Amino acid sequence: MYAVISSGNKQERVTEGQQIHVDLLGAEQGSDVSLTPVMLVDGDTVLATPDQLKGASVTAKVVGLAKGPKIDGFTYKRRTNQRRRYGHRQQYTVVEITSITKG
Repeated sequence: MYAVISSGNKQERVTEGQQIHVDLLGAEQGSDVSLTPVMLVDGDTVLATPDQLKGASVTAKVVGLAKGPKIDGFTYKRRTNQRRRYGHRQQYTVVEITSITKG
């Protein structure tokens, strides 16, 4: 069985026991979080309408934090002495899917 969850304006397919990186949640390490399923598939049946997904839930345990790759950028305009350097490194929460339940 797998579910498609939505977290941080992104959707991801998950199964039980899988570890995924989601946008920073603000939950403490070791705590349980509930993620809303967008679609749930169990063998031949697909639950996709809001009435079918009313009781469905995906719970996950926060494993830790992770950082994405460093992004370095540089912009300039020639002949004007206008330069700008910038950098960004996204932070993620690592969660492990503990259970997927149908309603």
